[in-house]
Amino acid sequence: MKKKDNVISANYLEKIPMRPEEIGWSTDEKGIVTLDIENTGGMNRIAQKLFHKPKVTHVHLDATGSFVWPLLDGKKNIIELGELVKEQFGKEAEPLYPRLAKFFQILDSYHFLKWQ
Repeated sequence: MKKKDNVISANYLEKIPMRPEEIGWSTDEKGIVTLDIENTGGMNRIAQKLFHKPKVTHVHLDATGSFVWPLLDGKKNIIELGELVKEQFGKEAEPLYPRLAKFFQILDSYHFLKWQ
């Protein structure tokens, strides 16, 4: 059986994302959100000492991600967030739900996100 690509299940869109408390973040004057990810653990400490890697990595989100990040309060599901993105960005946000699903999949893969 062949796996279908680019298929978003309705159940995934009903998931409720929220920001982890341990991730610091800030907004610049243009409204772009920067996540401050602390590099902890043994391997990170070795890389910091040997290769001069930073103790904190700064991840800059795009305009859509910067709009969505402050809204991750653990109360709105992805469908509701999509409606707010559509109001804010209009046709520029299309294809809306595939882009949002991919955004949340990426955040989840790096553990920058928790699910309610």
